[in-house]
Amino acid sequence: MTEQITCRVLTGPTGSGKTDIGIRLAKAEGWDILCMDSMQVYRRMDIGTAKPTAGEMQGVPHHLLDICEPTDSWTVSEYRDAAEKLVLSLHEQHREVLFVGGTTLYLLAMMHPMAMGSVPANEALRAELNLQAATAEGREALHGRLERVDPATARRLPVNDVRRVIRALEVCEATGIPFSQQPERKDENEGRFRWKVVSTQMDRDLLYERINRRVTEMIRRGLREEVEALLREGVPEDAQSMNGLGYKEMIPCVRGLYSTEDAAEKIRTGTRHYAKRQMTFLRREESIRYVRTDLDNAYEQVRSCLL
Repeated sequence: MTEQITCRVLTGPTGSGKTDIGIRLAKAEGWDILCMDSMQVYRRMDIGTAKPTAGEMQGVPHHLLDICEPTDSWTVSEYRDAAEKLVLSLHEQHREVLFVGGTTLYLLAMMHPMAMGSVPANEALRAELNLQAATAEGREALHGRLERVDPATARRLPVNDVRRVIRALEVCEATGIPFSQQPERKDENEGRFRWKVVSTQMDRDLLYERINRRVTEMIRRGLREEVEALLREGVPEDAQSMNGLGYKEMIPCVRGLYSTEDAAEKIRTGTRHYAKRQMTFLRREESIRYVRTDLDNAYEQVRSCLL
């Protein structure tokens, strides 16, 4: 019987204290950190992604950080493949990992490997459908859409299995063939990983206040100058990396269309909305445990949940 590998995850909405607790815990336990952030993969995009500095890492090895050029595309399936290889390789070296980050699609792709991995992800479609699935009425509508194009798969999937409903719609749109008629691809690592997941949480007003302060600090540290430098080196405005929060709002500012403070306010608003979507997304995963990081014993609670 193949040995199961325990994978520990610290996730949660942006600005809720994941990075500090994750580094402290990884250092105490001798774990490596496997970054779970779709923007921190890009080199030279440090301020807007809230990437930990070398000093903040405190000597803890970090993986899947600074692995792409800003001109590159990076997909959910590529992340999953790279993360699985790292976990297996480090396990052979008797090293354990702690996933730290708030990209929920990465977490779900790791915890629930999808069939039909050969069909590339359509991130724009996924974002649209996940937004629709935020309400019960939206989930019913998505399931009805699947029933019209692929009745066999719709009969098999419950309405609330949003991830698989969306994947089935994605595959059907990409190939023109219903998901139920696609050849299955066996996941060679299915059942190999055992997941322990903790999400940070805090009072929403406090979280939004922290987000607002973080954006102010990003501006002070030179987010505008970071975006200017990326554009000067030839990174296209429509690159995947430049569509990230903080970058897409700052580009018009660099182009002189509005002020730095106007850009900052747009980033604050966009980040608060993003944090709300993260919280909604995570609530669908019943196995996640939650820790209030605005309490004094947050570190001890996270450690207790993950050990």
